[in-house]
Amino acid sequence: MRRSISSLLGCLLSLTLGAGVLLSGASASWAYPFWAQQNYASPREATGKIVCANCHLAKKITHVEIPQAVFPDTVFKAEVEIPYDSSIQQVAGDGSATGLNVGAVVMLPDGFRLAPPERLSEELKEETAGIYYTQYSETQPNILLVGPLPGDQHQKIVFPVLSPDPATDSSIHFGKYQIHVGGNRGRGQVTPTGEKTNNNLFTAPAAGTVSAITAGENGATMVEIRTSDGSVTETIPAGPTLEVAVGDVVAAGAPLTNDPNVGGFGQLDAEVVLQNPVRIYGLLAFFALVALSQILLVLKKRQVEKVQAAEGTI
Repeated sequence: MRRSISSLLGCLLSLTLGAGVLLSGASASWAYPFWAQQNYASPREATGKIVCANCHLAKKITHVEIPQAVFPDTVFKAEVEIPYDSSIQQVAGDGSATGLNVGAVVMLPDGFRLAPPERLSEELKEETAGIYYTQYSETQPNILLVGPLPGDQHQKIVFPVLSPDPATDSSIHFGKYQIHVGGNRGRGQVTPTGEKTNNNLFTAPAAGTVSAITAGENGATMVEIRTSDGSVTETIPAGPTLEVAVGDVVAAGAPLTNDPNVGGFGQLDAEVVLQNPVRIYGLLAFFALVALSQILLVLKKRQVEKVQAAEGTI
């Protein structure tokens, strides 16, 4: 009996230690675009390019709408528009046709951050329903990510933003700030580790003659090219449409398939002014003073004209 209890305790101890090792040694697994961008300290390179463009090679249009100026400690919205023809479909990872997904990144100035739920208006709550926002890192709450989301439902993504208050944060100052925005639709052509996806154009690795086309695993196609030095084989995953046949002569770099990509990435810069309310009040007071002065001048002129008319000088 004691031996059975000892064996049971030993098994439990081994399982506990094994589970602890697995959990402590496990690494985080992120989906695009978050995982891809975690390879960079910042999603914006020194050249100004947002790193999404390293995997999503096609260039597409992206729009953003933000206020020209905002007051401190105020919630406003940045609306990112990712337009595309919703009738088109992209190649999925398994080679089938599917709808496009979208994603967006908004790089806010330091101090700006995602507005907390309790500060959102009812309108903003409706516009942001079903959208999950992620900050780029624990130390960068001003960089916000969204996606992937179904593109047919989210061609416009609203980011609720809370502006900072210089009265409570001495590092924040009134003035003009830049906002960097990126919007993506569709899958990338390159993975973050550099391999091609099946959403890509495949080309001949060398010049020669197509000698054989055979089926591979998981719907892939093997294209063998006979060259002057022997032969090379290019593996084409399921998805792209093969555009060569056995006996075709191809040059090095010549396309073997169509280009199935229908998506792309676009980025732009915008500006927002963190406005001091005192300046607005002062400007309004100045306008009121000018208007009052003009009215008084007109009244004075009328008074002078009446005096001159009474004295018969006019």
